[in-house]
Amino acid sequence: MQINQIIRELLAKRGIESEDEILEFLSASPKKTHDPLLLPDMEAGADLIISEIKKGSRIMIYGDYDADGITATTLMMSVLGHLMQDRPQDLSYYIPSRFEEGYGLNCDAIKTIKEQGFDFIITVDCGSVSKDEVKYAEELGLKVLVTDHHNITDKQAECLLINPKKPGSEYPFKDLCGCGVAFKVAQVLQRKTGLPKRVLTEVLDLVAIGTIGDIMPLRDENRSLVKYGMKVMNQGHRPGLKELIVEAGLVPGTIDSENIGYVIVPHLNATGRIEDASEAVKLLMAAEDDPTLPELVTNLIYKNRERKRLQAETYKRCLSLVDGEDFMLIRCDDAHEGIAGIVAGKIKDAFYRPTAIVMPTQGEEGILKGTGRSIEGVSLYDLLKKNEDLFIKFGGHSGACGFTMKEEYFDVLKENLLRDTAEIKENDPELFVRSYPYDLTVGPSDIDLNLAEQLNLLAPFGNGNPKPVFMIEGVYIIDKRFLGDEGQHLKFAVRDEEGNVLSCILFNRAQRFKDKLELNRKYNIIGSVEINEWHGKKRLQSIVENIIDYK
Repeated sequence: MQINQIIRELLAKRGIESEDEILEFLSASPKKTHDPLLLPDMEAGADLIISEIKKGSRIMIYGDYDADGITATTLMMSVLGHLMQDRPQDLSYYIPSRFEEGYGLNCDAIKTIKEQGFDFIITVDCGSVSKDEVKYAEELGLKVLVTDHHNITDKQAECLLINPKKPGSEYPFKDLCGCGVAFKVAQVLQRKTGLPKRVLTEVLDLVAIGTIGDIMPLRDENRSLVKYGMKVMNQGHRPGLKELIVEAGLVPGTIDSENIGYVIVPHLNATGRIEDASEAVKLLMAAEDDPTLPELVTNLIYKNRERKRLQAETYKRCLSLVDGEDFMLIRCDDAHEGIAGIVAGKIKDAFYRPTAIVMPTQGEEGILKGTGRSIEGVSLYDLLKKNEDLFIKFGGHSGACGFTMKEEYFDVLKENLLRDTAEIKENDPELFVRSYPYDLTVGPSDIDLNLAEQLNLLAPFGNGNPKPVFMIEGVYIIDKRFLGDEGQHLKFAVRDEEGNVLSCILFNRAQRFKDKLELNRKYNIIGSVEINEWHGKKRLQSIVENIIDYK
């Protein structure tokens, strides 16, 4: 294949320049992967699992209620299920309630697990900083192995801890998701026990969902895992996932990273946001002949619709409370805890300001729970870390955080966050101005079906490998139509001096341009390029992000 020069320029901007790197990046069968034994405590952890299985121990997989935790739990249940197929009653899983227990290990759950007769807890996607909880488990006589990917603070769990971010880790890629770490454990178990390789292949679809769902960078090893995972998913071997894909309106065999991120992941997450994430694990583990499968799929579809309804209500309510300050700390007592993070993200996007929504904690008088999202360049984690003494508990990363606190400290927190954000803005005001970055400047004559098809080779797109965006310079608008119930979308076409024409569509923000765009006037268009296929015909189209005056 002759690689388009624009593709080479895009790859160079992503730091991929040598011919070997280019071929690896574009390959349908990438080979980029790392030795799982480089992960800290991996060999000892795998040996402990095998030893406990041989001893006849009862094993509990302890996960998390998001898509990464759900898929990691399913993956570990699947792999250990092959090693314990003669005694399935000795293998189970536990996912805490988002509302009653919160994220990670908790002592009440550990006590329950002990009372149920289990001997060994393996965490997935949680546990790295559960120092007190691990100590409590060990006091009860339980063994604990932590597998996780989250940042580690000074409260590190004192047990075997498999995490690429563990201090001193020599693992060359730090950005695996929780399900990715569980997969690396599975690789070592497969080697040591002689399980067939298909045991690993059949769970790669779960790794793809977990990686995309947790917004991990789609580069290095993650790129390989997601590419192979999507292949497995499109083969349709997992009955529950296959049914969910159909019922959610997707086309089996054509699933891409956007379908996973915008359709599959929200449906899995909805179970934990509305009620019980264990339902999603049951769906992913269900066999073809499972009589509960139709009900499980119907339940996920319903929960996601309910999530959307609650999200719309909470968003409208929070909008009425927005004060327009540079840090939007919104006290919304009737916000639904399960969707507050999504709403915080939507408000952050709408106003381009770091945003946190705070609400009362269910069943705990005087305790507030907050969840936040931030803009590029403003670390929410760092802002909250400065106020650590105000929190009962907090954690997260630069883009998203959660915390619990006493109600009496709310005003102090707001004052501190506004002060610290004002200082950041004073030092770098451009951080608070929404930008529309693009990769390259092109003209309509540069854009053809060959380029669009080669752009697809850069997929999967997502964090760390965004869909390429172009500045299409100096074009005339020759047609425009506003679409949607409120005219929120804009469909138009552009033409260059040579007569080359490109169809364009801008979603949701069309009202910004209602009275500004003039036909046959020159503009610069910022957007991505894709193939729009309809009734077997392929047409080029730009998904537009911004329209600016040509200068």
